[in-house]
Amino acid sequence: MNARALISALQAPPPNLHALARILVLRREDTEVGDMNAAGRAAVGAAAAVVMDITSSTCRAGFAGGDGPATTFPCIVGRRRGDPDTVFIGEEALKRRTEEPSVSGKYPVESGTILNWDDMEEIWRYIYDSELGVKSEDHPLLISEAGNPRINREKMTQVMFETFKVPSLYIAKRAGLILFASGCTSGFNLHCGSHVSYCNAVYDGHTIPHAFKFSFIGGRELTYFLMKGLHERGYSLPKSFEFETVRDIKEKLCYVALDFKQEMQTAASSSSLEKSYELPGGQVITIGNERFRCPEALFRPNLLGNDDYDSRPTLGVQEITHDSLMKYNEEEMSKIIVVSGGSTLFPGFSDRLRKELTALVPPRMRLKLISPPHGGSSAWIGGSMLASLSTFPQMVISRDEYEEFGPAIVNRKCF
Repeated sequence: MNARALISALQAPPPNLHALARILVLRREDTEVGDMNAAGRAAVGAAAAVVMDITSSTCRAGFAGGDGPATTFPCIVGRRRGDPDTVFIGEEALKRRTEEPSVSGKYPVESGTILNWDDMEEIWRYIYDSELGVKSEDHPLLISEAGNPRINREKMTQVMFETFKVPSLYIAKRAGLILFASGCTSGFNLHCGSHVSYCNAVYDGHTIPHAFKFSFIGGRELTYFLMKGLHERGYSLPKSFEFETVRDIKEKLCYVALDFKQEMQTAASSSSLEKSYELPGGQVITIGNERFRCPEALFRPNLLGNDDYDSRPTLGVQEITHDSLMKYNEEEMSKIIVVSGGSTLFPGFSDRLRKELTALVPPRMRLKLISPPHGGSSAWIGGSMLASLSTFPQMVISRDEYEEFGPAIVNRKCF
């Protein structure tokens, strides 16, 4: 966890993209989805920008103008012990890790910050060569970031220009892109990622640093919490693929209860909430209250009950959202909250969040929650929209600018 780096990276507002976003939203509303896909494919030959959204758990990539990423895969790199030159990426890494004990997998990104640059370069190279089938030097690049320390942003800029030879580069804040994808230029973004959850305020395309609030709860912790519940039921899964299997159970069977106490009573008095899951190998397991106890930890982190969480203050997602709202309580800002991230996709999440926030905020404050239909691809879609603008070439860092000013130019042009 590198929470300090995540916070320090959000100290400068991005350029004012308000007008650009309005134009883009209008254009998107007038364009059929099929046309957007066709536009993205056709633009490849005209040096369309490559758009990448890489998080701690997932990589999404494609071309500007498309309505969705061309490829989505796990952000993991696998290597065989004693053979470091053989590299497996994404699903292949997960598959090899379950089949070959000598293969280990590592996630190069944690809490939005790149920790292993060698592995990250392997993923970038895989995206260009194997997934998109284009040369990096032929296409401008827009890449999203949740938050990075200055040194990481400069390192990314250096790698892209010197190793991948991109002609131009733009690094965009994920919160702004997520709002753009939902047709908004101002509001709040509650993002529940794999390692942390955070709420970001955005006004006219600017992130508001003092309204940034975070919690140590993420999807990974929920998976381990569910794993603990399965162990308590007496189930034992093979270690080689236990985490991935439990994560799949979480994503397919878990939901957020509107009234946790009432749901616990229902689960205790009947089997109506129980669901079955077939494990690899054919064993069938049954889970009951674990289905909603697992995501309940988003709202009640104390349920996790481990020493790591007892030693540091951790707020529920409703509390960090409320704190962010109170830190930036402008009239125009007090209405829109766009949720994003895999842990917001649980059925019932938005209804429960609305209920919790309504009890916390002043009565005069009206809230509008937006759950984008494109799920975890919101940031990528916002990047696709932004990079398809005719004005995008004026926003990017050009190769000439990089050669004149060096990697530090990213902190001047990509706020």
